[in-house]
Amino acid sequence: MSFPVENIISLIPQKQPFVMVGKLLSVDENSTRSSFIIEADNVFVKNNLFQEAGLLENIAQTAALRAGYTAVEEQKPVAVGYIGAVNNFEVFDLPKVNDELVTEITVENKIFDVTVISGKVWHNEKLLAQCEMKLFAANK
Repeated sequence: MSFPVENIISLIPQKQPFVMVGKLLSVDENSTRSSFIIEADNVFVKNNLFQEAGLLENIAQTAALRAGYTAVEEQKPVAVGYIGAVNNFEVFDLPKVNDELVTEITVENKIFDVTVISGKVWHNEKLLAQCEMKLFAANK
């Protein structure tokens, strides 16, 4: 696949209306970047602002996008994963409808079916949110 990957639905287990990533911008050994344009009918939009839970889900789905991309590249099925823990979740600002988010996750550690990531979400190079997440891959 060449970047950006615009048809990402087959790479993630989530389906509409719960898709919080739009394009896969890049994947390398330790990091993944996605973009997402917030639409007015998004389930996490309230008073024209994309809420904290949406930012958290955007980070998690960027990690899912990485896992799905890797699975497809390795000719394996796309697996479901689960958030096991969220640490140090900080929100500095809430984006608005029509804003484009750029999210980067970095794999900090991977042991068996557990991956620890750090995630950051930006809009126009302004850091909006960040956290650490422990993700579990479902048994296949």
